[in-house]
Amino acid sequence: MDAYPVLNALRDEVVACRACPRLVAWREQVAVEKRAAYRDEDYWGRPVPGFGDPAARILVVGLAPGAHGANRTGRMFTGDRSGDFLYGSLHRAGLASQPSSTGPDDGLELVDVFITSPVKCVPPANKPTARERATCQPFFRREVAALSKVRVVLALGSIGYQAVAGEFDLQPRPAFAHGLEADLPEGRTVLCSYHVSQQNTFTGRLTEAMFDAVLARALVLAAI
Repeated sequence: MDAYPVLNALRDEVVACRACPRLVAWREQVAVEKRAAYRDEDYWGRPVPGFGDPAARILVVGLAPGAHGANRTGRMFTGDRSGDFLYGSLHRAGLASQPSSTGPDDGLELVDVFITSPVKCVPPANKPTARERATCQPFFRREVAALSKVRVVLALGSIGYQAVAGEFDLQPRPAFAHGLEADLPEGRTVLCSYHVSQQNTFTGRLTEAMFDAVLARALVLAAI
């Protein structure tokens, strides 16, 4: 199956979604109020689809768009410190064409990596409800189904891991831990890391060396 047209059609559906009133209201409020540093910019303010290589062997799963990152730029992990950390590591690993991601027209290309999240709209306080997560699940399921070449699913944080474990019906389900590996159906592997959030990276809970090591393991498991 050619994933490209499937993902393109799915992207259009994601961007048009207004299924969760709380999330619609919040993403649009953020886009109007803005952060002072971006007051002259037009915010995206809509759901954010996945981004990357349709033939990817590594799927990176986060939580949801950042309020002033992806919700501003319209691309996953783009325009904030989390993205700087993630794309810097992907670039060092040879999976991204450049070490930064500032906007959808910056020329960034990913090779063998696709990045998505189980929740497509920025949630208040970064905490989607169980109902909101369930409403968004079909989008995530269809992305996973389209990305048939994926061998490693890199889950960022416990919510990313829960989404992956639920989608693949992981049994037994080990408790989330940084560096955790578990077998998934069809010869795939879930690999876990602390989330690349600013809170984790600024406090040193997640360092560049720690994340680079997890990504290096992903390359081995994906045979890249």
